[in-house]
Amino acid sequence: MASFETETVAAAQTTHEVQLTTWGRSTGQPHRGTIWIVADDGRMYIRSGVGVGRNWVRNALASGRGLLHLAGQDIPIRVRHVTDPAEARAVSGYYAAKYGPNYGPSAPDERLKPGEEATFELLPADA
Repeated sequence: MASFETETVAAAQTTHEVQLTTWGRSTGQPHRGTIWIVADDGRMYIRSGVGVGRNWVRNALASGRGLLHLAGQDIPIRVRHVTDPAEARAVSGYYAAKYGPNYGPSAPDERLKPGEEATFELLPADA
């Protein structure tokens, strides 16, 4: 399986905000926005703190692709919607470590938080 370069993952670990471009579901027009990113063990994740209703989330779900703007690079990506609750909670742990305890995981016996429901792993476009 293809993976991102070590330098790209390191940049994601230390960068507070990145830009993400998705393409409109109906218009096909590019939409660029700012989002937080986390990385762990060579993997990178993004999420929408307010859940799956955001346009970028719906665009990503529809097309499965995006363009990550990180460390002066435009990186074509595929997105994998994280649907496993345990994985989504683990990613919330990464968010809590980077951005503070308010972004931590839901309890195993609770419903997923909106951000956990809108969590995506980033994959190289050629993966």
